[in-house]
Amino acid sequence: MLKAQLYFLTDQYYVDFPDEKLMKNKDVIDGTPHNRPCFFAFPDIHNAEIYWIVPISSKYEKYKKIEQSKIQKYGKCDTIRFGTVLGRNTAFLIQNMCPATDKYLLAYIDKNNTPIRIDGRIAEDVSKNARLVLAKAKRGAKVVFPDIFKIYQALEQQLQSEKANK
Repeated sequence: MLKAQLYFLTDQYYVDFPDEKLMKNKDVIDGTPHNRPCFFAFPDIHNAEIYWIVPISSKYEKYKKIEQSKIQKYGKCDTIRFGTVLGRNTAFLIQNMCPATDKYLLAYIDKNNTPIRIDGRIAEDVSKNARLVLAKAKRGAKVVFPDIFKIYQALEQQLQSEKANK
């Protein structure tokens, strides 16, 4: 996996891990389905075969307002981070992150067949904050919408099963 690369989730992920709180795949724009959302992926600390994927939204202003509201309420906001992707301001929605494996990730490739990546400083900021949020979630805080630990356990079982069948 390339550092700071962006991905899409396969349709199979949504079949294998039905969770109403996952950000839905395939927005329809002008009657045509598009792979959305795009995700930034980074490896799990304990299992290098599992990645944490953070969805990216182009609704920058919407999430800036949500961030400000959280800062007013809690004094900070580590569930939403901001950066640029392909020259556009974007929001990285840590609150919507989930785990996945290579089997469910499709690289975001441009028309020149080059993987789309983000600046290393943005990648570091997002992954650092995502790890903080994960630690809070492990302590029982409701800071992430999908049932990430249920999905994580299922991915671990899937990986063990695949190794046993080799």
